[in-house]
Amino acid sequence: MGRNRKNRQVLFENVELLAGGGEGHAIARIDNKVVFVKYGAPGDVVDIRIIGRKKKYSLAKITKIHTASEVRTDSFCKHYELCGGCRWQHIDYSAQLNLKNQWTLDCLQRIGKVEVPEILPIVGADKQQFYRNKMEYTFSNKRWLYEGEDAREMDHTNALGFHAPGRFDKVIAIEKCWLQDDAGNDIRNFVSSFCIENGYTFYDLKEHTGLMRNLMLRNSTDGGWMINVIFAKDEPSKIQKLLDAIQEEFNPTALNYSINTKLNDSLYDLEFISHSGSFEITEKLNGLSFKISPKSFFQTNTNQAEKLYDVALDFANIQSSDVVYDLYCGTGTITCIAAKQAKNAIGVEIVPEAIVAANENAKLNEIDNVHFEVGDMKDVFNESFYKAHGKPDIIITDPPRSGMHPKVVQYLLEIECPKIVYVSCNPATQARDLEVLSTKYDVLKTRAVDMFPQTHHVENVVVLELK
Repeated sequence: MGRNRKNRQVLFENVELLAGGGEGHAIARIDNKVVFVKYGAPGDVVDIRIIGRKKKYSLAKITKIHTASEVRTDSFCKHYELCGGCRWQHIDYSAQLNLKNQWTLDCLQRIGKVEVPEILPIVGADKQQFYRNKMEYTFSNKRWLYEGEDAREMDHTNALGFHAPGRFDKVIAIEKCWLQDDAGNDIRNFVSSFCIENGYTFYDLKEHTGLMRNLMLRNSTDGGWMINVIFAKDEPSKIQKLLDAIQEEFNPTALNYSINTKLNDSLYDLEFISHSGSFEITEKLNGLSFKISPKSFFQTNTNQAEKLYDVALDFANIQSSDVVYDLYCGTGTITCIAAKQAKNAIGVEIVPEAIVAANENAKLNEIDNVHFEVGDMKDVFNESFYKAHGKPDIIITDPPRSGMHPKVVQYLLEIECPKIVYVSCNPATQARDLEVLSTKYDVLKTRAVDMFPQTHHVENVVVLELK
């Protein structure tokens, strides 16, 4: 390994990348310091340039590959690296699974200080492309320009796509995304072209001007499509003209719109209006039907969600006499599935619209042994809740990436439920919570599930038993 300086930039030559690390970067060690290398693969021998420094680590970019890793493969997306979404396209899928599994175990052992008696193999995905059922795109009048492009020589700089990494005001014009069914590309490209050809103004993310703001596409495994268009202001004739054109071209199951005049893109406080078709689409999951509205939370990989819930229910081993609590229940998917096996199932969620949907889903599936409550988990999950619904035999918890609130973790310790099944989309925060729970609980087994191929993200399920 050599070092040299060029234009005040520190370069390192012939650096071997050792493993996969946080945020999908590969890891090198230089002068006993960790260096995260963007778009590297374990086993690469490369030249790197340091592009960022922190107290405990540095961030680097590859300038030359001398020896490519055996797990390195060709990327397939035109927008790879620039988009920043599918950071592991260059890594063979079997190697992706190994890296995810190892990272999950590292979190449990290093952060949670948990030794797991039974480690089951990671559950891989049958589909590594076109697997998402929801995508959100942003309109911008300031497209990300490629090297050599000059805005002064262009007819327009409008774009419909994803934010460039680290740039809230720049959007990459996406031609083909490999995450959602290819029909989604047709819809997005049609909407973009129609708006440009008809002089619709794209949103200015700094000045907060323009008409076209966001596009959300949702689809179901039976071929249903929901198209949601978000406008920045109310221009009825233009709105009607665009929605009519979408309806005529695609005839989606649901076509909705909303007007967002706020300074943020949050959708949960917006009103969506049905233009044509149904307001919702329906998805099948683990033998049950679930209605999905524009604002519904639903696992974005339906096929893998079934596998994830199969793992969770296998770990739970619910009996017909069991009372099950489902914390952070969303629209009640796990709650309803668990209720088919349990005596009673109680779900709690902070989003009121989600609880409305959860009750509708229970009614749709003719499930009458469920109860849903809305509220912040740290406030709702208390002694009065416990008294109202009885002692739980099993608690299933599936919190957001930030993990469970400390008050919730503390209450779990107090009520001493015999069994907890912890489903997590962030093994690091899961491990943090497990360390606290370890004072009263043993982790019996763990299993990771790959919900997001081509990315470093992974879900993990553990089952805990009261000591």
